[in-house]
Amino acid sequence: MPTKPRAVYLDFATAGPDIDTRALEETVDATYFPFSEPDEVAARIGDAEIAIVNKAKVRAAALAACPRLKLVAVQATGTDNVDLAEAKARGIAVANIREYCTQAVAQHVFALILGLTQRIAGYDALVRRGAWQASRSFALFDYPIRELAGRSLGIVGYGALGQAVGCVAECFGMRVIVSARPGAAASRASADGRMPFEEVLASVDVLTLHCPLTPETHHLIGARELERMRDDALLINTARGALVDGAALADALRHGVIGGAGIDVLPVEPPAAGDPLLAGDIPNLIVTPHVAWAAKEARQRALDQVTENIRDFLNGGRLRRVV
Repeated sequence: MPTKPRAVYLDFATAGPDIDTRALEETVDATYFPFSEPDEVAARIGDAEIAIVNKAKVRAAALAACPRLKLVAVQATGTDNVDLAEAKARGIAVANIREYCTQAVAQHVFALILGLTQRIAGYDALVRRGAWQASRSFALFDYPIRELAGRSLGIVGYGALGQAVGCVAECFGMRVIVSARPGAAASRASADGRMPFEEVLASVDVLTLHCPLTPETHHLIGARELERMRDDALLINTARGALVDGAALADALRHGVIGGAGIDVLPVEPPAAGDPLLAGDIPNLIVTPHVAWAAKEARQRALDQVTENIRDFLNGGRLRRVV
């Protein structure tokens, strides 16, 4: 029986504790490290042929120090933690994974929308304080609740994730409005059947972000954009933290500029001390710890795609290759 190639998973703890690794271990001789700092990467890869990473940083020096390395398999869609130019120069393949968490993210987007719309946290707190028990009415009306049917959802970024969110919105009876690429001319937006970004800001009841973080989209939502939104509108961000200016959003929520926000991502994760969205006095804000993607089924699909990529590479293929 041929010897299996040696692989190291440099930050296996980021995959979660409950996924099935048997298919991977049938393919490679795997060693798992829960986390790896950049200065530990080269020694941990050693003479392995395959490195598996999620967020661990694989820099040029580490690639140069591992002459037997043939493939970096990234268990994520983003590959900015790997020096792709150095990998290409050294003939090291890099593959990522794609569309593995679409259902999970769409589900989380609506968990945030519903949590804000139904005022779940507020009503739960009232019950725990005894307000319901002390009421003469069978129901409490402290927080207004709105139906989603007939309201509008604006989507910025209409790839697989944005489209899945749009499908769920239509099931709730919402009207879906797809934003043109921010900065696109109005004529181009109209030709694509999409609404200019500035018009989307001003017209929708819920705005959800699903676009990549680029120099052009950094702080896509800042004080100016928040001022253009309706005062009862909701902002949802499950994409990248730096798409939103956190200080501007915190200020907007405190002053009632918009109605609420659901945030699953921050610019630095784990969060840096003093992140403005973690202050305790911000109303109508839900912050979750980057878990929109983290349903068990999605995490299993992620590892399964990594295994598929490795098997394909060993057979001479280029499945999901970025280098």
